[in-house]
Amino acid sequence: MRTSSGAGELLVELRRDSGVPLHQQLESGIRTRIRAGLLRPETVMPSTRALAQDLGLSRGVVVEAYQQLVAEGYLVSRGGGYTQVADIAVVETAAALKSTGGPPRIDFRYSRPDVSQFPRAAWLRSVRRVLNETPCRSLAYIDGRGTIELRTALADYLNRVRGTAARPENMLICNGFAQGSRLLLQVLAAQGRKRLAVEDPSDNDLRDVARAAGLEVIGVPMLESGIDVAALEQSGADVVLVTAAHQFPTGAVASAETRAALIAWATARDGLVIEDDYDAEYRYDREPIGAMQGLAPDRVAYAGTASKTLAPGLRLGWLILPSWLVEPMAQAKLMDDRGSPVFDQLAFADFVARGEFDRHLRRMRPRYRELRDTLVERLAARLPELEPVGVSAGLHVLTWLPPDLGEDTLQAAARERGVGVYGLAPYWGDGSGPAGLVFGYGSLSRKDVVEGIDLLADAVATIRNS
Repeated sequence: MRTSSGAGELLVELRRDSGVPLHQQLESGIRTRIRAGLLRPETVMPSTRALAQDLGLSRGVVVEAYQQLVAEGYLVSRGGGYTQVADIAVVETAAALKSTGGPPRIDFRYSRPDVSQFPRAAWLRSVRRVLNETPCRSLAYIDGRGTIELRTALADYLNRVRGTAARPENMLICNGFAQGSRLLLQVLAAQGRKRLAVEDPSDNDLRDVARAAGLEVIGVPMLESGIDVAALEQSGADVVLVTAAHQFPTGAVASAETRAALIAWATARDGLVIEDDYDAEYRYDREPIGAMQGLAPDRVAYAGTASKTLAPGLRLGWLILPSWLVEPMAQAKLMDDRGSPVFDQLAFADFVARGEFDRHLRRMRPRYRELRDTLVERLAARLPELEPVGVSAGLHVLTWLPPDLGEDTLQAAARERGVGVYGLAPYWGDGSGPAGLVFGYGSLSRKDVVEGIDLLADAVATIRNS
């Protein structure tokens, strides 16, 4: 039975034919929900009068149940005559998380920007303008490519900042890179493409998406200057996906020679380069190099996302497509979900067009650079053998591991100390490349970074002394 009151709703099941006293059933139901974390600490409980009325019980039954739970420490009575869930739930939930492999206290997991810095006030202004000014006709079914307002705003921004050759008619709005890449690979497979080349190491999720689309996936080695184009030419691939501006996870940047060779390969092979420009806005040692798409718009499909720059929960991504892919991709998008939410697109368009996106990035770059510098400096001080590689950019750092440290052993030892670190093994195509750690720092504080590396150093010392 569900009860509602000024304090909210409470789901409690009572069986009047069970032979168990009703106050005990009520106690058990509430106790179980607190233990499971479904009633969180400081949740205000319905009043005894309201709960009794909604459940068809005498108030004395509810009072007796509440008194027993207060005595056990599950509930606490507050001044003013209301009852709350006690802090015991924190203890039990933390224990449950530890036993089930919950999140570590300091987590160096990659791909987490600092969402606490999301520019709420500026976003709210854009939302208000959109709600006040959007004509009713814009709320009808939309073009599969997305709203013209957002495609125009993004084309102007990307052409100015990333050196692309985008036109609104060649852009498509999607629900993040995940949807955009999935649809693109499905369309390419339907058009007869057979083999996708990916950087090795690289994002492991995309390999699974490609195989699900029916494509064979070939790993191509990484060099300091970017993907090994000579190996790509020998692979038989007709599509290649690269993170040229800041390779994930090695941090390498494709040289001008590598970029020119990729475009020459695509032209000679009638192939396609998919350029994942996932965090190019965050370059700290110099201005980022321009996107490859601007060099060969008909041979490069460009992918961008707000997940690293604003928040992954927005689910906003975009593609700049060669002309021959626009219509099939628009149809694929419509078939998939009928289009991304209109108000979100229009709010983002206003946010970009008014310069708020630029202002947010200018504010975040020094913040992330400070975190990266802190990480690199602390590694040098406490774990100098874990030397970072790659350029000063993005939201992650890769370090190779010395021969006496294994990824699994080090991850487990760090986890025992409440620190999450993550090995490189999942990013190798066959899992057999050199061992390393990928440190994400975007969502951490300087204090977290310092403490996390100190605890990791302690873990390393313990391993070596055992």
